[in-house]
Amino acid sequence: MKTRQPLTFFALLVLIYIPSSDSVTVTTSKAKVDVHENTNAVLSCEFKTEKETNPRVEWKKRGKDVSYVYFEGDFTGSYKGRASIDGATLTLRGVTQKDSGVYHCEVTARQDKIKLGEVSVTLSVLVPPHAPTCEVPEAVMRGFSAELHCKDKLSVPAATYSWYKDNKPLNTANPQDVHYTLDTKTGSLKFKSVSKSDEGQYRCEASNGVGAPKSCAGHHMKITEFELNMTMIIAIEVGAFLLLVSCCVSICLCCRRGCCRCCCRQSKGETKQSRTKTSYNQPTDPRRYKHTQSFVL
Repeated sequence: MKTRQPLTFFALLVLIYIPSSDSVTVTTSKAKVDVHENTNAVLSCEFKTEKETNPRVEWKKRGKDVSYVYFEGDFTGSYKGRASIDGATLTLRGVTQKDSGVYHCEVTARQDKIKLGEVSVTLSVLVPPHAPTCEVPEAVMRGFSAELHCKDKLSVPAATYSWYKDNKPLNTANPQDVHYTLDTKTGSLKFKSVSKSDEGQYRCEASNGVGAPKSCAGHHMKITEFELNMTMIIAIEVGAFLLLVSCCVSICLCCRRGCCRCCCRQSKGETKQSRTKTSYNQPTDPRRYKHTQSFVL
């Protein structure tokens, strides 16, 4: 009896701590799938049941809304005719960027204790670079700033950019020797102050590691000088003369209308002075005036 009690107690512990296996289990061999555009994508889904012999398999794609891919033994929507299923593993043929997203494999086993199991698989469809759009100014005046743009909106993952001048790469390895900035993520090339040596043919190249790099056609950027010809000189002189005449006319009109402060002050001073002289000549003492009259008589 003493030897049986420990064994019975151990058996009870085993029964308590061993979890119940009456449930469906769903797994995947690859939770993240990266494939090139227009190729096939295999989304792995494997399941195991304890009692259920005919489980129900469903595939859903989740984004802003949940859409069915495989439901009640058939494919739906755009997946018809280009998808197949083996057990619970889904294969999509000729995938495009629209197929990228998160897919859920759900297995329902009604005879098992836990009836539902699921697993997620993320599909990323990689798109090689396309020829980027390039914006290069045709002419820039020497000493002025210039900005060149390059963009490829279709590549996945996002492309990085490099610029070439006369088929030679531009770089920022020695920032002290260059007078421009190059952003490889946005594709912008900025010149603080262009010089005659910056004239040439520029092109941009996009790359993302998926396919071969692509570049736009070369565009020529010309650096011009500021030149004064005789026509421009005459036009500037005539403009300056007309401006001077209009200023003089405006000042005269202001003085006549009393709008100019200087003229107003001057006219007020003259009026005050004239009034002072007039009051000085007039006799101010009536008694002195009477005395003078009596003396003459």
